[in-house]
Amino acid sequence: MSGRDLFCPPRRMRRGAALTLVFAGVLVTGAATGSFPEPDATAPAASARKILAPAGGSDTGHEDVRKAAAEAMADGKSPMEAAEQAVSRSGDRWGAVYSEGEYQEFQEALDGRYTGVGLWARRERDGRIEVTRVRPGSPAAEAGIREGDRLRSVDGSKVDGRPVTEVVSLLRGDADDAAAGTPVTLGLQRGTRAWTETLHRASLSTDSVTVRRLPGGVTVIKIAAFTKGSGDAVRAALRQTPADDGIVLDLRGNSGGLVTEAVDTASAFLDGGLVATYDVKGAPRSLHAAPGGDTGRPLVTLVDGGTMSAAEMLTGALQDRGRAVVIGSRTFGKGSIQMPTELPDGSVAELTVGHYRTPSGHAVDGRGITPDLEAGPEALNRAETVLTGLGAPS
Repeated sequence: MSGRDLFCPPRRMRRGAALTLVFAGVLVTGAATGSFPEPDATAPAASARKILAPAGGSDTGHEDVRKAAAEAMADGKSPMEAAEQAVSRSGDRWGAVYSEGEYQEFQEALDGRYTGVGLWARRERDGRIEVTRVRPGSPAAEAGIREGDRLRSVDGSKVDGRPVTEVVSLLRGDADDAAAGTPVTLGLQRGTRAWTETLHRASLSTDSVTVRRLPGGVTVIKIAAFTKGSGDAVRAALRQTPADDGIVLDLRGNSGGLVTEAVDTASAFLDGGLVATYDVKGAPRSLHAAPGGDTGRPLVTLVDGGTMSAAEMLTGALQDRGRAVVIGSRTFGKGSIQMPTELPDGSVAELTVGHYRTPSGHAVDGRGITPDLEAGPEALNRAETVLTGLGAPS
């Protein structure tokens, strides 16, 4: 089973690029502002806006894409189409091209805003798309859609068996660059009842960190994605949690985000030390947690096939450092780094420039992270049992 939240994927995902959430873009800004720490220093997270590699960079792949876009513009053709063709020829699995407006929308999503209907969903083993969460106050909630409902179609297009990324695209109206207020008709099923519902998209905030307390002294902190402020939200949740509670850090379906926020989250649970190593164009770098994190509480991290990118980096750090027991299924396996660069018409191209590794040197890209304990739908129950054994009250 794989699952991804439906609130913030960039529009170009319909062309096959996974949710990169500008891992390397944050690295670029951090290098310029000091917001990405050197091995023995810490500093605040970088801004999520306008994170672009220098237009005159020396990277061959980016130069090829820029050249193709510039030649197309000079010939009166579409620079974006030319750039997309160049990215496709490069064979870069994660490469993508975004219009200026799309990239701005991308940055707004990282800042915690998105346009949609307020649904989270996943694809089941049999290909069905099932609603896993409905945002309170959203168009979906106002229409009475509930967790567990089956999504059968979007604007007449059947979604069974389709990748969740394509379902995202249909819900957001990517083909038409749909804005807030535009309608979308969903085909739904609940038990034996099948019906259609027309919703109007809205501008929503992500609420990327949610907290709930279970009976028996267990607090669940769910991080949907690492948007701006996620690390602070996790720290605030820990401060408000009873001191003797065990913690479940739920990263299932977390498709990535701002790496600075993932490092900040790691800092909430670690007392300094290595979070990950990475390379950009062959140059080695490292990421370190800030000292002073909560290292005493029992901690379990939940993951699945929808746990990606920065969420995998955090999982690997907590696992390798012996801070958390990881429960669930193998993670997605996106450990590559994309660097964005601005093209002559204002559009943005992203190409892979490097990869990161966990503290023990484990390469994530194409491999994912293997949990300490395999579990499916019963993962949370397993986590409660493990926390009891680690010292959380029963």
